[in-house]
Amino acid sequence: MVGFATDQAQQRDQRHGFTLIELLVVIAIIAILAGMLLPSLSRAKREALTTSCRSNQKQLSLSLHLYATDHNDFLPLNNYVYDVTTKTPIFQNNSWAPGLAPYDRTPTNLQTGVLHPYLRSTAIYLCPADQSKVRNEDDTPMANAPRRTRSYNLSQTIHCTAAPHFKKFTLIRDPAPSDLFTFIDTHEGTILDSVFGTPLPDSEYADRWFDIPASRHGQAANLAFADGHVEKWKWKHPKTADQFFSLATDPNDRLDLRRLQERIKLEWEWF
Repeated sequence: MVGFATDQAQQRDQRHGFTLIELLVVIAIIAILAGMLLPSLSRAKREALTTSCRSNQKQLSLSLHLYATDHNDFLPLNNYVYDVTTKTPIFQNNSWAPGLAPYDRTPTNLQTGVLHPYLRSTAIYLCPADQSKVRNEDDTPMANAPRRTRSYNLSQTIHCTAAPHFKKFTLIRDPAPSDLFTFIDTHEGTILDSVFGTPLPDSEYADRWFDIPASRHGQAANLAFADGHVEKWKWKHPKTADQFFSLATDPNDRLDLRRLQERIKLEWEWF
């Protein structure tokens, strides 16, 4: 009886143990499952950030509409245009977002913008997928640099006196409000002032990028439109900081540029 009991105990011990081969098989299965799940989790995280960015732009669009309602149909000025040669703003009066995105350490400039009374949370000006940091004004890295405070620019078409523009909301007809882009994800390597410049298609700069849209949403950017809706635009060609003020020599890159040029105002109107 004693021998029989001892054999049973040994069998239980053997059943509860794992061989090296069994452990390796389990580890391999876990690795395979992780490899299958991680891309899905990464996509889900990217989509969540994209959705949050779209929400930010919807709120920016609402604040623009509220401003026009309270100011006799006038759109907010979009005049904080920076001259990169003289290192000074050309226009800076009563703009929606004064300041320079790479150098603003605090949201103070955003709080002086004319949209701030309608948009008290300055966090809405920052795309959650934009992890870029503030730099020194000589463009050197800053120690313990905070995240930037702004990721979005407003199209030159919206009350920017440096380009053909609409002063009043009800004057937006060509393009129609549903086709005229307003706020746009701007590339973190090129964002500076608050205006998104797009060359006119009949100008000498027709094939040259001015400002570069972001591509942090899976080679895509979010764009708000004057009627308040937001779209995610997938680019045919990758967007990089090196494209700033460069010719769109790649055919797909030129198609991306043309797509934006179809969504801006092309003609001056003196009223």
